[in-house]
Amino acid sequence: MNLSGPFIRRPVGTTLLTIALVLAGAIGFQLLPVAPLPQVDFPTINVSTGLPGASPLTMASAVATPLERQFTRIAAVSEMTSTSFLGSTSVALQFDLSRDINGAARDVQSAINAASGQLPSNLPSNPTYRKVNPADAPIMILALTSATAPPGKLYDMASTILQQKLAQIEGVGQVFVGGSSLPAVRVELNPHALARYGIGLEDVRAVLASANVNRPKGQIHGPERAWEIRTSDQIRYAAEYRPLLVAWRHGAPVRLEDVADVRDSVEDLRSIGLANGQRAALLIIFRQPGANIIDAVDRIREAMPELHGLLPADVTVTPVLDQTVTIRASVSDVEHALMISVALVVLVVFLFLRDWRATAIPGVVVPVSLVGTFAFMYLIGYSIDNLSLMALTVATGFVVDDAIVVVENVMRHLEAGMSPLEAAIQGAREIGFTVLSISISLVAVFIPILLMGGLIGRLFREFAVVLSVAILVSLVVSLTTTPMMCAKLLRSHHGAPRGRLYRGGERVFGWVTTGYEKSLGWALNYPRTVLLIAGLTCALNVYLFMVVPKGFFPQQDNGRLNGSIVAAQDTSFQAMRDKVTRYAEIVRADPAVATVTAYTGGGARGTTSSRAASATPPPMR
Repeated sequence: MNLSGPFIRRPVGTTLLTIALVLAGAIGFQLLPVAPLPQVDFPTINVSTGLPGASPLTMASAVATPLERQFTRIAAVSEMTSTSFLGSTSVALQFDLSRDINGAARDVQSAINAASGQLPSNLPSNPTYRKVNPADAPIMILALTSATAPPGKLYDMASTILQQKLAQIEGVGQVFVGGSSLPAVRVELNPHALARYGIGLEDVRAVLASANVNRPKGQIHGPERAWEIRTSDQIRYAAEYRPLLVAWRHGAPVRLEDVADVRDSVEDLRSIGLANGQRAALLIIFRQPGANIIDAVDRIREAMPELHGLLPADVTVTPVLDQTVTIRASVSDVEHALMISVALVVLVVFLFLRDWRATAIPGVVVPVSLVGTFAFMYLIGYSIDNLSLMALTVATGFVVDDAIVVVENVMRHLEAGMSPLEAAIQGAREIGFTVLSISISLVAVFIPILLMGGLIGRLFREFAVVLSVAILVSLVVSLTTTPMMCAKLLRSHHGAPRGRLYRGGERVFGWVTTGYEKSLGWALNYPRTVLLIAGLTCALNVYLFMVVPKGFFPQQDNGRLNGSIVAAQDTSFQAMRDKVTRYAEIVRADPAVATVTAYTGGGARGTTSSRAASATPPPMR
């Protein structure tokens, strides 16, 4: 049985099928998402709840502990981390990689319902949860700065205008706002004044609550018409709160401004964001699962003029972090390495075959096999990342083997006097099973990687699958397109004079063969010495394996530094703010630093008043 026969006899159809494979791969390449590493979704759920004013100890004992007791009853929880701040608690649940995230979310909701009876009764709202992927880093951070607008106003514009607009962009997932908080009216009571008038804290709270309630006002009915009474009880500014009547003492009214300092401020004073030394509101942008990071960032940059148009003229939106800078560079380097490897493979084939017709066949098969692999990558749901491109680079040396074996066998029959068509049919029939066995054995080598579990298995599975697919595509092309091209391109040189390049190559190969014969003869004459050298080599390899540094991925310089500051637990927010500002100024003074972003505070957002973090992105190119 000759699988290649129908394709050799129908060159037009075989050519069209090959072109269709290339077109499908080219389209798949355009549609594939781009990422630094394969997408690995960690089944992780974050549960958060808040109790304003409660200390971290109270949050840990009264809120976190009841939740943790219920969460421990959920199956397949591999890790649980609980963090309590002033007025908030966050519990991160990480499940086994085999656990379905949707089923885990249902179990978490059931556990929250079961723990509700043990939680404090004055919780403003029930605990909430959301699915997160800790492997996803922000793809972009935007900083809102202004020389005139206060941080609360910047935060308000970021959360009410830009956050919704950015979330509508294709490829953008979650958008978080940090660096400050929403505008609010702060009432700081004077305990001495309250004691002098005999007014309690609960009295003031009741006055504030009753003065800011939006309730139906009723109707006015007439003989023929009815009117709804519409008026707003909402008061938003400090000037509207100051005249509120708190109590009557000695026949005179006691107003809020008499017992408190009322001013326009923000909800959380213990939060600050800095961008290049300026107070800023930070927009932290994450991508949608499986989205193309580069396309998403490009769309965000295209929308920047529109975003600027929605803001006042004195407010500036500046990208301070672009995750695609290193991704573009790394993917571009791997793509260049892939093209160089293809060129080197074709060059080596030409140096050995010394015939442009015979070299053209592997020169076509290699790119066709690699480009066709992109179509299958898109169907499987993979991405263009460092591991998949590395697999294609490694596959360059594999996919050319089948084509060379077929070409060599066909050339043998041509030199024996057969016509190109007969030589292609006979050569493909003889070598078909050998090519099939070679490809299957290469794919079998990667079966252990395909069966690996855990995080490493998830990451390197894409490498193994892409490499196996490239080899299988090469197998199909070598049994169809390669023998067809042999029948059309190859010509017999039996008895014909050879060129200068061919004769020079023969002399070089003769020298190589002669040198190999001499070295082989020496090895056979001194077997003990050869065995001693082999033993020393194995011992040296064992020693090098022990001393060579080991790690999950090779270290690389991406031009980005992340740092954190930890102060004493009793450090006030004001002191920490000054330290963070000074720290950012020192880092920014370095001429090699492009931008500096720093933040502290925010409670549930991951820092307290005694902790801070900073990021130094590379220059935007």
